Amino acid sequence: MARNGYHNLLACLSFLFLFFTGELKATDFYYCEEDRVIFACYLSAMKPNAGLSAQELIIETALFFLHTPYVGATLEKEPEELTVNLREMDCTTFVENVISLTKTIRDGEPSFEKFCRNLQQLRYRKGKITGYTARLHYTTDWIYENERKGLIRDITKEAGGKPLPLNLSFMSEHPESYGQLKDNAGRIAEIREKEKEISARSCYYYIPKTEIDSLAHNIMSGDMIGFVTTIDGLDLSHVGIAYRENGKLTFIHASTSAAKSVIINEEPLSAYVKRIKTNRGIMIVRLLP
Repeated sequence: MARNGYHNLLACLSFLFLFFTGELKATDFYYCEEDRVIFACYLSAMKPNAGLSAQELIIETALFFLHTPYVGATLEKEPEELTVNLREMDCTTFVENVISLTKTIRDGEPSFEKFCRNLQQLRYRKGKITGYTARLHYTTDWIYENERKGLIRDITKEAGGKPLPLNLSFMSEHPESYGQLKDNAGRIAEIREKEKEISARSCYYYIPKTEIDSLAHNIMSGDMIGFVTTIDGLDLSHVGIAYRENGKLTFIHASTSAAKSVIINEEPLSAYVKRIKTNRGIMIVRLLP
């Protein structure tokens, strides 16, 4: 597996002499021309991997983006339309990009436009952009809605998980932390209603951090790992892609640590979860073929 992801990407960009920094506004999404170039580089890099399974292709896709810079809040634009950004990512957009790109390859006849459609389908409720509140902000809601679309499967329960009760309220109680919610009573009310709806579901499970090692055999490389938090009013605080290397189960993620980029985490998964005091455990999600 190639590990030079971001450096190979820069070499590809240099070779093509295409460096566009201005953001473009298409009829239905925001992007830079550099995103198209990165997508073309990705297609070229994945040609030898087209026959891989979905799980294997997710790993190859995640490794392609190694060292890509971590940047938060890249989706916070007005009006709410699809934001495509392969140049910089946070933990959520990293996972969304990896899954959407993998699906684009496996769907056949891949194109940048098809990737954008797959990304929109994954990021928004019913795949439709009707405003800020249509975005799947809470990860448990993201899992629930995308499982209903037939895109993913939450395997946490069958992997030995325990029921996860939710009492979501973080966004509605901290609107000042969200540009599109601040001073917008209507949107806050919509988010509050959605929080109640998500919390009323009894379909969520998690694996406590003390049981990860004993149940780790149920986790495959390429599974999405969601980190359940103890922070009041929140469900998950981080996401990444499970990765087994030389017998060690760890994960690939867009890290806010000193690296501030996409990395392979050095610690085993269970050690990382135990070290972060606010981590309660994990959820496991698998892409459907």
